[in-house]
Amino acid sequence: MPAVGVITFELRLEGSHSLKDKRHFVKGLKDRLRSRCNVAVAEIDYQDSWSQGLVAAVTVSPDKPHAEKILQSAEKEAAALLGPLLVDVTVEWLA
Repeated sequence: MPAVGVITFELRLEGSHSLKDKRHFVKGLKDRLRSRCNVAVAEIDYQDSWSQGLVAAVTVSPDKPHAEKILQSAEKEAAALLGPLLVDVTVEWLA
């Protein structure tokens, strides 16, 4: 049965002093996740806040174990790129 998994990353950008700074971090995360993990990525909340962000990535796979591997890979990439700026990660299964 197909699996749809969503992973959400909450960012706390204390070093950011403007929306332009924040966009730099968010764009870097989105680009890296798209290229290395083959997931769809979007900033889903806090677009007008320069100190925090909420980014989600989604994958669709023929089976749940494969989708889990993809989302785990996305989490590792985000942690490697953002380090302490990444304050929370949640995973949700839609199917």
